[in-house]
Amino acid sequence: MPLAAPPSCANPKPVLHLEGLRKAYGVGTPLEVEVLHGIDLTLHGGEFAALIGPSGSGKSTLLNLIGLLDTPTHGEVHVQGRPTVGLNDAERTALRGRSLGFVFQFHHLINAFSVIDNVMMPALLGGAKPDAATRDHALELLDAVGLAMHAHKHPTELSGGQQQRVAIARALMIRPPILLADEPTGNLDSHSADDVFALFRRFNQTFGCAVLLVTHDPRIAARCDRVLELLDGRLVSDHQQSTQA
Repeated sequence: MPLAAPPSCANPKPVLHLEGLRKAYGVGTPLEVEVLHGIDLTLHGGEFAALIGPSGSGKSTLLNLIGLLDTPTHGEVHVQGRPTVGLNDAERTALRGRSLGFVFQFHHLINAFSVIDNVMMPALLGGAKPDAATRDHALELLDAVGLAMHAHKHPTELSGGQQQRVAIARALMIRPPILLADEPTGNLDSHSADDVFALFRRFNQTFGCAVLLVTHDPRIAARCDRVLELLDGRLVSDHQQSTQA
């Protein structure tokens, strides 16, 4: 069955807006240090952007704030037009569960569960039933990443590149309007990295979901439509580029 783009993912309106975002640690102590210094950023539906910068520039901190895994010291994070700083934990968890997909350098699959159960996990945590429709959608995603034949294996039976493809299928299970990826190719060889990037690009084009991909790999950044550069906690460059992905 071909993957169909849901209407909510095919909208070029802003899906993410950061306004004056600051993050400090050790607030109110002599060791207080600010690592993000007023980030302003808007990401629209269907954009494919790379976030680059040296180690220690604040990329992972910024991604954690965007992913509602942490809260800023100052400023606001709007997800699909909704301000999030004032939300309680339950509200943040619910919004994250229906709006944000995550793929990390280390796939964080649960080895005790089968591949298809790992893919279904975000939907089940969001209240979906483990019924035939949920399993069919998970299998459809596994087929899209070329792993349907491995659905009932366990992650430990797959290669690193295959496990990362499972993680991508899992992130797409909720059809998120925003897909966040933190060094998703950093633990892979160049061939596997190219395969994983091709999947991100395919799902970006199929679903129209916005992709924000943190990478140290200049080859990967060069293939993204927009490149954001973070340096010492400040967004120092934001440019569009012509790509041939």
